[in-house]
Amino acid sequence: MSGKKVLVISAHPTEQGIGQALASEYGTAITANGHQIRWLYLNTLSFDPVLRHGYRQLQPLEPDLQAAQADILWAEHITLLYPVWWGSVPALLKGFLDRVLLPGFAFKYQPDKKYPQPLLMGKTAHLLLTMDTPIWYFRWFYQAPALHQISKTTLAFCGIKPLKSLMFGPVVSSSVQQRQRWLQQARQLALKVY
Repeated sequence: MSGKKVLVISAHPTEQGIGQALASEYGTAITANGHQIRWLYLNTLSFDPVLRHGYRQLQPLEPDLQAAQADILWAEHITLLYPVWWGSVPALLKGFLDRVLLPGFAFKYQPDKKYPQPLLMGKTAHLLLTMDTPIWYFRWFYQAPALHQISKTTLAFCGIKPLKSLMFGPVVSSSVQQRQRWLQQARQLALKVY
């Protein structure tokens, strides 16, 4: 087995809590399985999360975003960990994606074509979502908007193929035993990177 280049992006607001624990378990299993790993903790990066002029005017990338783009290009597999807030992704993650996944980097407009050309083809992804909503309710009543937003209208749009997603919740009322099961699920998912 040859190791893959794996980029783990955490959009959790702190280094404490279940989000960090899931990231740690996943990362430990990735490295134990012979893969290379790089980490991006969005809460530690320095950048303006607002795309100030849309695509009408170039907004220079801060050094942290330049490094993030280099990490995305380096990676063969990307794992995103994020909490679900108000049915969506945290503003910091949305801002990061707005600023990093730019035309010419993640996709390319094509003359006389309805859809842009994806530029990040050949990469795969895992998504790990935490929430305080029961998973069945989030999936069946809300239709999992925070999952579809990232997997379909962001990653797939840029050519990244989501392979598997895990949703964990409700976190607020979870037991120690339940959290241990979640950590085991994160470890098992990491073993499916090949």
